[in-house]
Amino acid sequence: MKKFSHKTIEKNSGLLLVLSLIVVSIGGIIEIAPLFYLENTIEKVKGMRPYSPLELMGANIYKREGCTLCHSQMIRPFRDEVERYGHYSLAAESMYDHPFVWGSKRTGPDLARVGGRYSDEWHREHLKAPRSLVPESIMPGYPFLMEPLKVYDIKAHLKALRIVGVPYSDEQIENAEVDLKSQSDPDSDGAEDVISRYPKALVRNFDGDLSTLSEMDALIAYLQVLGTLVDFSTYDAKANLR
Repeated sequence: MKKFSHKTIEKNSGLLLVLSLIVVSIGGIIEIAPLFYLENTIEKVKGMRPYSPLELMGANIYKREGCTLCHSQMIRPFRDEVERYGHYSLAAESMYDHPFVWGSKRTGPDLARVGGRYSDEWHREHLKAPRSLVPESIMPGYPFLMEPLKVYDIKAHLKALRIVGVPYSDEQIENAEVDLKSQSDPDSDGAEDVISRYPKALVRNFDGDLSTLSEMDALIAYLQVLGTLVDFSTYDAKANLR
């Protein structure tokens, strides 16, 4: 009887489709429904904050140029990964990324902890001519990033992100344009305000050219903040390793 029933289902495409949909629906409900009863599915981590306007523009350039296709930002909880890259990635570290830049492909190293590991000059030269610093690199050069940063309505950008859950304050949105320009000029009047609104933000000239706010400024500002906001000394990096 069981053999006959199974054969009947396999020969009847309509019945097979209906039963498949039922099975998938039941599985989906079991996995998704509990999330609606949880107050928060992401553990809050001290130190995490939204990107500053300049860092945000750098994140946009990072995604635009497809950097995430070769560089993941997700260190898995395996001993070999932690020893090579640093503390395994926490979900909270990507809570303000839209879209997030996790991944599984690593043609190049994982960049989740790249902030502060290299100087601005190293990043600048590496982006312009990768093989001048890493001879075996197959990464293309990005010398055009020295061109001026095209600044659109950054206030509207922050407002849109706030709609999807990024907690930008009214003050941060109102001062977005000033903060964007001030972060790459440590001598500007708004430099200290950037740090007060975005703790641990780096305020300096990233691309080595004070005359222009460039895409290079934005991208390096973004790279230099990756993995630096959370104080991992409060976490046990060796716990829960597989």
